[in-house]
Amino acid sequence: MKNTSKNSYFYLLVLCLLTALFVAAPARAQDDKTGEIDKIFSWAKPNEPGCSVAASQNGKQIISRAYGSADLERDVPLSPNTIFDAGSVQKQFVAAAVLLLVEDGKLSLTEDIHKYIPQLPDYGEKITLDHLLTHTSGIRDWTGLGPLTGRQIDAFTLTLRQRGLDFAPGEEWSYSNSGFVLLKEIVARASGMTIDEFTRKRLFEPLGMKNSSYRSDLREVVKNRALAYRKEKDGWRMDVGLGNDRGGGGGMLSTPSDLLIWNEALTTARLSKFVTEKLQEPATLNNGRKLGYARGLFLLDTTDGDKMVWHSGGAAGYSTWLGRIPNHGLSIALMCNVEPISATQFADRIIDQFLPPKGSEVTEAAPPATANSVDPASLDLNSKAGLYFSERAENPLHLVVDRGRLRVANGPALVAQSKDRFKRWGSSMMFMSGDEFELHFLAPDQIELKSMEGKTTRYRRAEAYVPTADELKAFAGQFTNDETRAVFEMAPGKEGLMIRLNDSQAFEFKPVDRDTFQLGRMILRFRRDKDGKVVGFDYSNPAVRNIKFTRLSDR
Repeated sequence: MKNTSKNSYFYLLVLCLLTALFVAAPARAQDDKTGEIDKIFSWAKPNEPGCSVAASQNGKQIISRAYGSADLERDVPLSPNTIFDAGSVQKQFVAAAVLLLVEDGKLSLTEDIHKYIPQLPDYGEKITLDHLLTHTSGIRDWTGLGPLTGRQIDAFTLTLRQRGLDFAPGEEWSYSNSGFVLLKEIVARASGMTIDEFTRKRLFEPLGMKNSSYRSDLREVVKNRALAYRKEKDGWRMDVGLGNDRGGGGGMLSTPSDLLIWNEALTTARLSKFVTEKLQEPATLNNGRKLGYARGLFLLDTTDGDKMVWHSGGAAGYSTWLGRIPNHGLSIALMCNVEPISATQFADRIIDQFLPPKGSEVTEAAPPATANSVDPASLDLNSKAGLYFSERAENPLHLVVDRGRLRVANGPALVAQSKDRFKRWGSSMMFMSGDEFELHFLAPDQIELKSMEGKTTRYRRAEAYVPTADELKAFAGQFTNDETRAVFEMAPGKEGLMIRLNDSQAFEFKPVDRDTFQLGRMILRFRRDKDGKVVGFDYSNPAVRNIKFTRLSDR
């Protein structure tokens, strides 16, 4: 999956939209919306990549349109029957395959996954199939590990090498493509069929999804498949992920119309009552928190009892959005072959064409800066911005001021409840497992985060750290990690460390705290022995945590 920040933004935007629009009345009688849909995609030109969209109301398809080109070299237009790479939308199909085998008695949701894949390391924790299905396993996401390997290792092999977890199973939610890599292998081992064969025989053929298939090898010839493209300064470039760029496990191909058939199958329980219900049952953490995620599907509940069931997907230049609103009988599928445009960004505009008239206008999707009782003039937000580290080995909390509001960088906004207390806005799963936490500024350099369950975590502001040239030399050398077989080479820079990964171009990581350096969202936290010598570091990025590297001379 890609565009997680877009997914998080869309989650918030849709929440605002649905709260205002969903009412108990049935959806309005549908006029022909083709003209309005055409306006949404008026940007798509016949000689450029674009999108294909389909919509159904109460099981009847009412929209099937395509805009743009499927192949720029051969001038092949997109059509409603053009096939796209569905990206992570495949996860609900993989989940359904697992649940079918559970129903067959060949798998168990509560069994330790080592029963099915004994080659996995002993993590010291029991991980179940349901942990994999719900992204609560703690298994590291291969997309966060891939850059360390130069994409030279397939995702399954890379996952087997990982000896640590990001967190104890069931304690958190964190999107892990690796979990679904393992699930596809488990389906193959339990059924005696490849995932290609199983999905064809048990899902696509029985449901009549004639233009859908899983392809373990995406190099196979598939008629009517669109190529994907990325816009660059000097024109379009083909942008199709193959081989290890996709984890080495292939992908699912489909059309918007076929995806509507799938949505209707979930609406009418054609896959059996057990599979349909389990697929859409909200997952729960060990602390009892009910999540806005089921098994391969995001769930969005509104204040008046309606629900959206959806998932997005991205693979190189392809993007997909598939969702339905059961109470209104509305189902929408959207697939695009153009980067950087994402299918997700059009979903809410299409939904708006088919929902009942607005009871009140949504004037602003952005969160308020303060609660009603708080005077914005009393807040000194700039003094609260900065980088904070927790008392536990977790990713830091980076607070910024954005358009007069305090927010987490690359995360949710924070609404002031008082001068020193702030509450998270929204509940996107992409940040802290959807925790609707509160922040209390205990002192200028100290924060207490209180989870929605009442658990507290202390954060301290990063210390100003300006190492001397001699101090930077202490970090120089080569460091490696057996799980990824990556090698980092460190050398002193002008303001920080010049770091080269696997003989690639060197980049400068700046000091942000004692023995801690950062570039973008990558953080290195160095470790010292009892004599104060630098012996290694822990590497983290938004997808993985605390990958341990050791100095080569100390191995």
